[in-house]
Amino acid sequence: MEKIKTALTDWLHNDNFERILIIGIALIIIFLAVRNIKKAISKRVSDTDKKYRARKVTNIFGYFLFVVVVLMLYSDKLGNIGLALGLAGAGIAFALQEVITSIAGWLSIMFSSTVKVGQRVKIGDIRGDIIDIAVLKTTIMEVGDWVQGDSYNGCITAISNSFVFKYPIQNYSADYPFLWDEIIVPIRTESDFKLAREVFTKVTFEICGEYAKKSAATWSKMRDKYRLENAQVDPLITLSFDQNWITFTLRYVVDYQRRRITKDLLFTRLLEEISKHDEIQIATSAMEVTNLDRQEEL
Repeated sequence: MEKIKTALTDWLHNDNFERILIIGIALIIIFLAVRNIKKAISKRVSDTDKKYRARKVTNIFGYFLFVVVVLMLYSDKLGNIGLALGLAGAGIAFALQEVITSIAGWLSIMFSSTVKVGQRVKIGDIRGDIIDIAVLKTTIMEVGDWVQGDSYNGCITAISNSFVFKYPIQNYSADYPFLWDEIIVPIRTESDFKLAREVFTKVTFEICGEYAKKSAATWSKMRDKYRLENAQVDPLITLSFDQNWITFTLRYVVDYQRRRITKDLLFTRLLEEISKHDEIQIATSAMEVTNLDRQEEL
């Protein structure tokens, strides 16, 4: 019994046990503190983007604090630890090259703001909104694919942060959160094309005029940052024709998140306005057979 007591006393007074105990207590305290801070952020911050960033910063601070505690406790052994890490470094670097590249990609994202949470991007064949950026992975809620337009398809994809060095990044919402889009409206050749142009211009400015104003202000700021020409951001109505029909192309600027709904509004208003004018008739590819009575007489 005396030997057990002695062994237990020696174990309790062992430096390594004391250090592990302190690390365990510190881990619990840091975990509880981080959790309470994140709860307070969720209650007091209403803006989704600010809330996300604040919670991410809190997590990083918690990890940093824990590492500081461990380094302080083992400061007297850092020399031996450094030697061991140096000997194992080459093997670790080779085995974990993808992990290291992903961490480097994360650092590049953080310091260069190549992409941000909430932006719509296309990376390789994946297109969607970034919903999370972690140290190793970036998570994307995909849009399109088997779903028409720019709607979410429900597929959540996590890709390695090494994509920063491997793929071109197409960003739909970085400095210029607008897209150029267009719709085609064919009318019959006997229609009043001048009236049609007036009607189509009126409708396009009615639906997209506000986007054009906001886009012009944003484009002006971009010209201070990049080498850009003065782009046409106001709605543009162009005409072409052939032996079949007259074709109008309505080109306009729209918010990248409202492309589909804007197209729906445009088509709805165009149909409403066209229905008011007998002089404007939508062209179709269906064959029209006329003068049947005359053919029978012959």
